[in-house]
Amino acid sequence: MSATTEAKPWDRLKMAERVARDIPEGWYVNLGIGMPTTVADYVPLDREVIFHSENGVLGIGPRPPEAERDPWLINAGKQHVTLRPGGSFVHHADSFAMIRGGHLDLCVLGAFEVAENGDIANWATSENDTAPAVGGAMDLAAGAKRLWVIMDHTTKDGRPKLVHRCGYPLTAVGAVKRVYTNLGVFDVTERGFTVIDMAPGVDAAMLKARTAAELHFQA
Repeated sequence: MSATTEAKPWDRLKMAERVARDIPEGWYVNLGIGMPTTVADYVPLDREVIFHSENGVLGIGPRPPEAERDPWLINAGKQHVTLRPGGSFVHHADSFAMIRGGHLDLCVLGAFEVAENGDIANWATSENDTAPAVGGAMDLAAGAKRLWVIMDHTTKDGRPKLVHRCGYPLTAVGAVKRVYTNLGVFDVTERGFTVIDMAPGVDAAMLKARTAAELHFQA
């Protein structure tokens, strides 16, 4: 990176927009609690992507303006959502049957760490029960046809979250296919992390300095 080029990492909304850009027409997609739920706000209305929520909603649309919120229509993260034309509601058990039966094309989750072999760690426990427990993430990571992760590239104190091997308890083994961070987009391949996109001003040296695993770059 030259002295005159300033790195401009993506903020969380830009990250969600970047994920939405890559979701093909016709896919059935689950968005995990937290940052992933914002992805639904950035899929063009003329592109048919069917968003699923574990609490039994199929066909979620963008978040509504505050004045138009339906108090009974929420996603698994308890956020107000809209329902696209043709959307439906199903029993919780049927919702998880979709997940465990392999009927979702994609799941997008947040994570604490992702390893270069595709392992994901995104849950923890604590004495006061405030940490994110595993919940339905294990079912989603194992049941969806593809798993993408959206997360910051490092922790608040600068520790890398893309790592050689996860140090936290695993949610799933070898499941992650792609990772979106505020610095770039990374495919998980047989060689490890392959960089397929970088945020404005971010270069290879910056990525290597903030990643605890080997990176490969497309020619």
